[in-house]
Amino acid sequence: MHIVILGCGRVGSTLAHRLEDMGHSVAVIDQSPEAFRRLRPATAKAAVHGAGQDRDVLIAAGIESASAFAAVSSGDNSNIITARVARETFGVRNVVARIYDPRRAAVYQRLGIPTVGTVHWTADTVLRRLMPGAADLDLGPLWRDPSGTLVMTEAPLTSAWTGRRVEQVEAALPLRVAYLVRADRIMLPRGDDTLHAGDILHVLARAEEIDRIQARLAEAADERQGG
Repeated sequence: MHIVILGCGRVGSTLAHRLEDMGHSVAVIDQSPEAFRRLRPATAKAAVHGAGQDRDVLIAAGIESASAFAAVSSGDNSNIITARVARETFGVRNVVARIYDPRRAAVYQRLGIPTVGTVHWTADTVLRRLMPGAADLDLGPLWRDPSGTLVMTEAPLTSAWTGRRVEQVEAALPLRVAYLVRADRIMLPRGDDTLHAGDILHVLARAEEIDRIQARLAEAADERQGG
């Protein structure tokens, strides 16, 4: 495949080298010629100096034959504008944009542009590790599909569900267990596997069902404790 990358910072240059190591061709765009010093000599030969929003620059980078496009420059506006041009003008199927502003990231995700919001993702990840299972944390999902319909989130197992099988949880709630973490070990559970105290489930569900699922889990825990 041919992949075009906007931004030759640490992320862009690392992406370029890893993709080349996988056997793909890569063209990196950046407005600063100095940024291309991060690239290997062979990779730098295909680098294009200019603004990603410039149609001629994109064409020079091979956007017309590209299978994928990544916008990872330091500017949110440049990233999202260029990502939309790649998707809507040139018909690139696989497009992703790095967005620092989490509010913007959510908006563009709903528009069908997959985004990576580094600040929001990092903060949420740290909070999850600092306070696992804390009820007063209002954290976003771990993953959301480009349409915003399907999400994956963590669900620390409550005492009400300990001893039940994975298939029983999936039958009781509108979710699928993608994987679970048990004593720092990642497991891909089968339906007949029994859940243990301390398990952290990573569940897939429709976005509009998440609040109801969390409420059901809490109610079940209250009922078990009250009984």
